[in-house]
Amino acid sequence: MTDGTAAQTIDHLALLPAYLAAATAVAVLLADLFIGRRAVTGAAAVAGAAGVGLAALVALAHPARATFCGTPSGVPAGGGLPDGGLPDGGLPVGGLACSYVADSRAALVALLFAALTAGVLALSAPLLNSGAVPAGEYCFLLACSMTGGVVLGAAGDLITLVVAVETLTLPLYILVGLRRQRAASAESAVSFFVVSVVSTAVALLGVALLYAAYGAVHLDLLAGASGLAEPAGTVVGGSADGQARLARVGVVLLLTGLAFKVAAVPLHAWAPKTYDGAPLPVAAYLSTASKLGGVVAIVAVVTEGLTPQLAASGPVLAVLAVATMTVGNLVALRQRRMVRLLAWSSIAQAGYILVPLAAAAGVAGRGAEEQAVAVAAVFAYTVFFVLLELAAFAAVVALRPAAGDGGRIAAYAGAARRRPWVGAALTLALIGLAGLPPGLAGLFAKVAVVRSLLVGGAGWLALVVAANAVLGLVYYLRVSATLYARVPEPTPPSGRGVPAPGGAVAWPVVATLAVATVLAVLLGFAPQVVFDVVAG
Repeated sequence: MTDGTAAQTIDHLALLPAYLAAATAVAVLLADLFIGRRAVTGAAAVAGAAGVGLAALVALAHPARATFCGTPSGVPAGGGLPDGGLPDGGLPVGGLACSYVADSRAALVALLFAALTAGVLALSAPLLNSGAVPAGEYCFLLACSMTGGVVLGAAGDLITLVVAVETLTLPLYILVGLRRQRAASAESAVSFFVVSVVSTAVALLGVALLYAAYGAVHLDLLAGASGLAEPAGTVVGGSADGQARLARVGVVLLLTGLAFKVAAVPLHAWAPKTYDGAPLPVAAYLSTASKLGGVVAIVAVVTEGLTPQLAASGPVLAVLAVATMTVGNLVALRQRRMVRLLAWSSIAQAGYILVPLAAAAGVAGRGAEEQAVAVAAVFAYTVFFVLLELAAFAAVVALRPAAGDGGRIAAYAGAARRRPWVGAALTLALIGLAGLPPGLAGLFAKVAVVRSLLVGGAGWLALVVAANAVLGLVYYLRVSATLYARVPEPTPPSGRGVPAPGGAVAWPVVATLAVATVLAVLLGFAPQVVFDVVAG
């Protein structure tokens, strides 16, 4: 990939969020080893996540930086990066290709992963206090997963991207099965692991074929792959047509492998069983952070690396998006367990997230404006979805603090009458996911997706989104109605009042629910903030 004519530059400031994320994992291990108190271990993990978030906020206010740069073969060597700076587009200054690019989008991704990790740690307070999982291992694995997510946002080549995705995902296999004396957790972890291994192998095969076709793995170089065709043509007998066919197969395999991370059809069957068998906070992390990682990876390869192969990636994404949202909504209609319903609905939400990319990539020659609108819609929808989904899981944890799982939907009958504020927060999250007011965050997310489809000239996809949104209303409103259903009060045997089921709610759970709900409401009233950050 490099000819060694230029010295590789390492910008430690660009790597600061990744350094802090990795240091969090080490700090958690040391706290667990030398102090051994669950509260201290959890506090160390939360403090580390807060540090990563703060570093990401600082990075948002500064120009983009890059590191691990080298001179690609076939590109003239030029100078180095002036103080880590990057131009507005194209390769970095001097013709260097970089494996780590810390721009505003990478900072936003790092901020989201830090916030999700801190939120899930807070939701895990009842789980850790009960001793059902070892606190040190649990917090360490979450910190390792956060490190993968931070690096993923700044990945500048396919190798770094795949390694970051696996660093994000590998700890989750253990987290799913970490709960003691729960056979369902172990079964979910095994099924999750098996499907993930297959999808990773498929993605790596796609990367290998793209490298064989173009002789490059850096996203910037793949985006200008026409200039690399000559040296790589000999791989398939010197035929340009053979090279194009090889690249198309690589695109399909890579996107199919990454589709697993967002639980897109047909690599979706692991999600409901895994979510339902995992501890509730881990299911919340799977539904938010894991899906965020998949979206970031797919956006990077489609909009930055696979530009010459839009004709191949567009139809693949369109099929994945339509199948995902339709299957997810249809199966969600039949669910009777809360976590399984949230799992299938998150599968449908993944379809809504992917569909703007399908529209942007579906027609050759589509302009930069359409692609920018599509990327903004994808990231805005992802941010709104992550907030609403985290709020929904936080409300479920608050309503069932002693149960350890989501239970059946029928068990939530009248829950909003017993705990009005928690019930209202869950209802707002569900209505937001459905795209109805007063859940303005979800409403604007749906509008952004439809707008990107109309701008991209994909009206038929907009109709599919509208039809699936109507399907989603059925089960979201059904659960919301269940929360406010009137149930007969049980008669106490001695004339005393019957306490509300579920037990006391830990304050970290309440705080997470409140923060997620308030942020969703505020961003619903000011959605342009998200679009400005994404565009910046």
